[in-house]
Amino acid sequence: MKRMSLQWRLTCIITVYIAVICGCLTMFVYKNGVYYIDSLQETVDAQGEDNGEDTDEIYISIPDDKWDEFANDFSIQAYNNKEDYKKNSLLISAILALIGGVVTYFISGHALRPIREFSDKIEEVQAQNLAASRIEENKVKELNQLSVSYNKMLERLSDAFEIQRQFTANAAHELRTPLSLMQVQLDLYHSNSHPDNDADTVQMIKMVTEQNDRLNKMVKTLLDMSELQTVGRDEVIAVDALVDEVLADLEPLAQEKNIKLIGKCKDITLRGSDILIYRMVYNLVENAIKYNHSGGQVTVTAYRKEKHVYLSVEDTGNGIPEELRERVFEPFFRVDKSRSRELGGVGLGLALVREIVRVHDGSITVRSNPSGGTVFDVILPL
Repeated sequence: MKRMSLQWRLTCIITVYIAVICGCLTMFVYKNGVYYIDSLQETVDAQGEDNGEDTDEIYISIPDDKWDEFANDFSIQAYNNKEDYKKNSLLISAILALIGGVVTYFISGHALRPIREFSDKIEEVQAQNLAASRIEENKVKELNQLSVSYNKMLERLSDAFEIQRQFTANAAHELRTPLSLMQVQLDLYHSNSHPDNDADTVQMIKMVTEQNDRLNKMVKTLLDMSELQTVGRDEVIAVDALVDEVLADLEPLAQEKNIKLIGKCKDITLRGSDILIYRMVYNLVENAIKYNHSGGQVTVTAYRKEKHVYLSVEDTGNGIPEELRERVFEPFFRVDKSRSRELGGVGLGLALVREIVRVHDGSITVRSNPSGGTVFDVILPL
């Protein structure tokens, strides 16, 4: 159930409060009015049944032969007046409560406008525009204090992101330098023949080469993940053209495993980072190829529905056990560790995909393919 807004909460509370007050006042006035009407009725009845005892006198110029008729009419009129008074009182109370609720709604809306603007400002905050997201001082003391605290939080976040970027850049430099040297040495080694090497040496060199490639991929992926927040996301992306580009780039890998790539994309566009969306689709398709059967196929589908783009990547592989589907997005998690090492995976591809989807305010889910395999469903706003 959707939560009720503060404006509606205030409106409902004050409307109920007004209704209770009006109801209490109505009952009080009604009881008093009925009491006096009933007293008058009793006096009239007593006058008609006067037996000579001392009573409060009432003087009404009515012939004796008309008195019974008058008393009966008076009784009926008194009863009708009480009922009319009751209905009118309840109606007036309801109208007052309704008017009070409407007035409260507009007054509270005006009073809460700064908070709504504050919320809209927060929604626009991104890592690359922290400085532009500061909120000006507010005349309301409480909101002004909130603005000051919010601006200080932005400063701390900006400093934290800057420290993170600096650390990542320095770490990447320190890691890439020895890895590059290792790669150069390995390239020199592979450029020459070594007939005297035994089987153990050849196996060791192969393992070192594979691990060096794996470390290079891991460093690159970690760098990409650390830079997600700083990449602009205001480009207009042609989804069908981007998917075609990804499928063309991965066609050689698909041919190695005899995998058929199929694109079923409508002519749609979305706003975001072209580089990141490309990387997202690339990782999903590459993952589908690597963990597919020889002779299988990978299908990429994209279409628009209302204000969202729905993109799915479907394979015909072994699938993912239901209890592990949510964990596949965790960094360094592998469903089949031995096969992941064999295929050169580092366990960060799907984690990067989830982060890309998250920074684009989208969602990603994984489910089983009815015909076998796995389907990744991505929903992104236009």
